[in-house]
Amino acid sequence: MEAAASALESHRGRDRCVRALGYSSRLLGGLLQAAGRGGDGGSGPGLQHPLLRLSQELGNCRATLRLLDDLAMFLHSRGYGLGAAEEDAVVRWLSVVANMADQLYYPCEHVAWAADYKILNIHSSKWWTLSNVLWSVSLALGVLRSLRVLQQLKKKSKQGRRDHLGTEELKQLHLDQVRKRAETLNLISNLSDLANAVHWMPRGILWAGHFPEWLVGLMGTISSLIGLYQMWHVSSANKDP
Repeated sequence: MEAAASALESHRGRDRCVRALGYSSRLLGGLLQAAGRGGDGGSGPGLQHPLLRLSQELGNCRATLRLLDDLAMFLHSRGYGLGAAEEDAVVRWLSVVANMADQLYYPCEHVAWAADYKILNIHSSKWWTLSNVLWSVSLALGVLRSLRVLQQLKKKSKQGRRDHLGTEELKQLHLDQVRKRAETLNLISNLSDLANAVHWMPRGILWAGHFPEWLVGLMGTISSLIGLYQMWHVSSANKDP
């Protein structure tokens, strides 16, 4: 209970909780829709309709809150810079380009949001498509980055097994194992989101437009739960003496 309350106190924690609720609602609503068990045969609407509506409104809520995310993203990109702290050049440039895509994503989404609410007298569809393309690029780069890091950690682990390991080496090996688990979760999360991002592309691109509601909800729920776990893990680590 305390962990949930603590998560809801921050913008990032609140966003991740709302995201998880939205996608889980979409998953459940989509399953009921697919099974044809949304209603009881009475006069009321099926349960899937309120669930899917809830998911849509929570998504709109998150888009509105992201109007304030540009500065945080800029500070993150500026802090990372050209990735001088990264040992591997491939990881460095994948991260730099991903940061650029993320930075461009926000203004494109803001324009689309403003067009939907008639604040701007333009069509929103092309701006939503552009923001989705930038999100997809960022996710694809995140997948490549995680694969590269996992490859480097595997190589390092093989080298370590051939050497005599002292106390410091064992400690570093433990840290590498922790990072390996973290990157594996990042990989699964990015792949899940990328599957949805392609689904929201214009029809004719791979599987765009072919996912049923429950599958969109499932992919989003997987990445959302991973995000909540990662946030909880970081919070718990910070509390340890």
